[in-house]
Amino acid sequence: QVQLVESGGGLVQPGGSLRLSCSMSGFIANHDVMAWYRRAPGKQREFVAAIAIARATKYAESVMGRFTVTRDNFNKTMWLQMNSLKPEDTAVYYCNHQDTNFCGQGTQVTASS
Repeated sequence: QVQLVESGGGLVQPGGSLRLSCSMSGFIANHDVMAWYRRAPGKQREFVAAIAIARATKYAESVMGRFTVTRDNFNKTMWLQMNSLKPEDTAVYYCNHQDTNFCGQGTQVTASS
């Protein structure tokens, strides 16, 4: 069984930064692909970033160059560093275990003045 707990969301002004954390436990192997998704009000869930073995990463075009996903397998934690936030980044952000498609409860990110 997989457990994922996100934290670090909040309200930030456009142009600001936030760092999200995902605490992982349960049956998650070091080589499993982990990802971040988000869901904005009235929209479908959207892929944000993913990280695999050997720190290989993939990003949505809309966040490339602004967001960075990292991972610590020993401490079973994943982060999403978000810089230069825009109002359109406002959403609930979810940590995702790709193999099981399991997501945590999410953390709200709001970029607004």
